[in-house]
Amino acid sequence: MLVSWLERLSLLDFPGRVACVVFTLGCNLRCGYCHNSEFVLPEKIRQIKNGLQQTENFFQFLEKRQGILEWVSICGGEPTIHKDLEDFVRKIKNMGFLVKLDTNGYRPQVIQNLLEKNLLDYVAMDIKHSWEKYESLVGRVPDIGAYAESVEIIKKMAPDYEFRSTIIGGIHDLEDFEKMSEQIAGAKSYFLQRYRTGNVLDPNFQGFSPNEKSLLQMQRIAEKYVQNCQIRL
Repeated sequence: MLVSWLERLSLLDFPGRVACVVFTLGCNLRCGYCHNSEFVLPEKIRQIKNGLQQTENFFQFLEKRQGILEWVSICGGEPTIHKDLEDFVRKIKNMGFLVKLDTNGYRPQVIQNLLEKNLLDYVAMDIKHSWEKYESLVGRVPDIGAYAESVEIIKKMAPDYEFRSTIIGGIHDLEDFEKMSEQIAGAKSYFLQRYRTGNVLDPNFQGFSPNEKSLLQMQRIAEKYVQNCQIRL
């Protein structure tokens, strides 16, 4: 597995704990608002290929930080599309680190397999829209049932987890958000993230940053369905 980017120190993924974030290449979705297009689009991946890190370099980095770092957060792209993900995670775990997986939920079988083998300590899954409107936002959805299945697997099996949604003005309304919250009913944690304009995958993407009033309204809706809902700024 090639590591596309490494954030050597993060205090945001786990407040109060020291982590690093590793990004994998490639994704099954094409979300117009994605800020990581260089890790998603094949033509952009080719442009940065000379800067990619070999897996052994990543593990050399971890060896030097044993006893300093506590967590390794695996992001993308979408990590679960990689056939060698299990081996990658197992090696991290064997070095004594805790592992967080960020996923869009595309491959529930992969998530379940990793959880059954006690290879994940935390799972964060994106809830991008109501199921009926998913394809309008992410570009392609071969099997919407897979995402719903991942939600249930994570709720039942993950040692700790969160669901999260990037709230986009002009895309998500209160009716949509009611359905999004209902899709994860009973969940432990749900985080709302404000969409920020910038260098996104689709330069023609029509969305804007929602105001605080809208976010607070959505938080109140979510609190009817989940145990804890917070706005992550």
